[in-house]
Amino acid sequence: MLNNHNLKDKVAIITGGGSGLGRAAAFRLVNEGVKVCLLDIDIEHVKKVKEEIQANGGKALAKKCDINSEQDIKQGIEAAMNHWGRVDIIFANAGIVGEMAPIETMQEEDWVRTINTNLTGTFLTVKNSIPFLKENGGSVIITSSVSGSRIFSQAGFTAYSTSKAGQLAFMKMAALELASYKIRVNAICPGAIKTNIQQSIHHSPDVEDIEIPIIYPEGDQPLEHGPGKSEQVADLVTFLASDLSSHITGTEIFIDGAESLLK
Repeated sequence: MLNNHNLKDKVAIITGGGSGLGRAAAFRLVNEGVKVCLLDIDIEHVKKVKEEIQANGGKALAKKCDINSEQDIKQGIEAAMNHWGRVDIIFANAGIVGEMAPIETMQEEDWVRTINTNLTGTFLTVKNSIPFLKENGGSVIITSSVSGSRIFSQAGFTAYSTSKAGQLAFMKMAALELASYKIRVNAICPGAIKTNIQQSIHHSPDVEDIEIPIIYPEGDQPLEHGPGKSEQVADLVTFLASDLSSHITGTEIFIDGAESLLK
């Protein structure tokens, strides 16, 4: 534990809270005394996470939320505010990988879906949290990626990488704009992590036509020789939510075991 470091009884909004990084962060934050409001398009997933948290003595809300809907996002954040009277931490985590396709053949609707979900969804989450974060200050953590920041070699990842690069620019702009309100804004950039986001990938049949063969040194994930764990990312999210990171804002932090330094 972090000995709370001013986390006890704070309130966190977690998008994509029903699985993967969102779920792991919820349990980690609850261990520090944080109350969590879980937003996810799959209500059954977040209900299950909520029930597990409550069974272990934690406090949680679960709300259905399509990250493409500003109304859903507003209602989710307002639910936490109405229930607990404050909002302190935003983990803007919801996202998809989407369609993997060559630029030439990518359909506009696939491009728009990825950009809207990952980038516009992040904007809407942060925008609608600001009025509540202003009251006491707080921490915004955005899930970006090594894709679009350090790695550009993944064939067909153009829409995804563009959305993730856009999140970093948005994070830096928001960090400066919101600093006077004591709102910190940072981004985490995971590499390969064991989650279910791979289920949101669709491979276009012609993506193989644009692949460039790359031979990595033996062991392309140097630190642990395998993908990271959601719990490791949750530790980073908890650090950024706490006072231990009180002078950190406008920063992307890579959590990939040095994987991206090889690629």
